[in-house]
Amino acid sequence: MKPFKTLSNPSETEMTERRSVFLGYASPVTTEEEALEFIAKIKKRHSDATHNVYAYILRGSISRFSDDGEPHGTAGLPVLEVLRKEDVTDAVIVVTRYFGGILLGAGGLVRAYSASAKLALDAAVVKECKPFVRFGITCGYGEYQKLGRLFELNGVKNAETEYGEGVCVTACCPEECYDALCVAVRDATGGKAMPERKDVVYA
Repeated sequence: MKPFKTLSNPSETEMTERRSVFLGYASPVTTEEEALEFIAKIKKRHSDATHNVYAYILRGSISRFSDDGEPHGTAGLPVLEVLRKEDVTDAVIVVTRYFGGILLGAGGLVRAYSASAKLALDAAVVKECKPFVRFGITCGYGEYQKLGRLFELNGVKNAETEYGEGVCVTACCPEECYDALCVAVRDATGGKAMPERKDVVYA
């Protein structure tokens, strides 16, 4: 599984172009339903706006956009292209326009919607999400004492430990380090402990 870029948090921005006000909204999403809910929320907030243009991209090659009444290709597509240019996925952008009485022309609309989308994207802060293997280890207390250094060397994080007759550890390891971690744990414990892969998460 490959790393991907998405947004750290929602954002709201504002800019003015020849008396038209452009409000930019960006948010991380994980499903198309979440994207549509976000779009509906912004449209409801700005039901009096001239246009509520949007675009979103999801992992799995899903992408949608809407010009919402602006001339074809001058609004939604430029917003989508901002996401594509930054290689961002699992994200949605809505640009709300309040018309200021001056026509911008096709080129002016493309530039304005692109600029507003980029402002919102930058404000939301792009981050890289990497695949982590979530795993569990059950071992004795003697073996457990040897795990801390191995975890540190292999980038393990979010370790949760339960103590009983033995020790049960659940943690996450960068996917590219998982095989090396398995070998290190096996060698350090003489085969008495071995990570058990559960699933893959992104962080």
